[in-house]
Amino acid sequence: MGRLDGKVCVITGAAGGIGAASAQRFLDEGAVVVGVDLREDGAGTVAMAADVSDEEQVATLYGRVREEFGRIDVLFNNAGISPTDDASVLETSYATWQRVQSINLASVFHCCKHGIPHLLDAGGGSVINTASFVATMGAATSQIAYTASKGGVLALSRELGVEFARRGVRVNALCPGPVDTPLLRELYASDPVAAARRLVHVPMGRFARAEEIASAALFLASDDSTYVTATSFMVDGGISQAYTTPE
Repeated sequence: MGRLDGKVCVITGAAGGIGAASAQRFLDEGAVVVGVDLREDGAGTVAMAADVSDEEQVATLYGRVREEFGRIDVLFNNAGISPTDDASVLETSYATWQRVQSINLASVFHCCKHGIPHLLDAGGGSVINTASFVATMGAATSQIAYTASKGGVLALSRELGVEFARRGVRVNALCPGPVDTPLLRELYASDPVAAARRLVHVPMGRFARAEEIASAALFLASDDSTYVTATSFMVDGGISQAYTTPE
């Protein structure tokens, strides 16, 4: 028996990285997975296309899932970007700021607003919102728009976790450390010095694998975590607790 047998799980940002790894892990545990991305190439039982920064498309998406599968049990709101033109507040354009907030934060708001009612109809469920360890720390090598957006996801998740706790819906913020995904590789491809500077702060001495973050998402999605809500679930290789790291 799998840990998600029969649960209908909607995963955004499912075409690669954490989303794709989680879709495969959820499938392995018996879930019905709807993989959502900008194009219909997300991993899962079925792939659906939606721009999750567009509220109307999000509402339509969940309506389609409900019509096709009859219920929704898990929302993994994972879609996000970390653009290369995001830097210090002194250097980041307002256009970049707005784009990052729209995709990273507003999308989570839309998915919670239009997805949670379906979980309530099902008698409860789990919401997992991808935040980041940067939501809890400061960095001199700033990505201010990304950091602010993930801080917003953290606060939103905490509030929703408290609000819906007695109605059977758990809401948690998943906070990965740096993950070896195409997004991170693209960010550091042109600047290995920046990558090395960040890596030195990770006690484990390596970036996470997407499959390791997927395992944490599985725990939060499953009934193994029925008393876990409104948390900042850190999966960061110890980076948020480190003062110095081993040589």
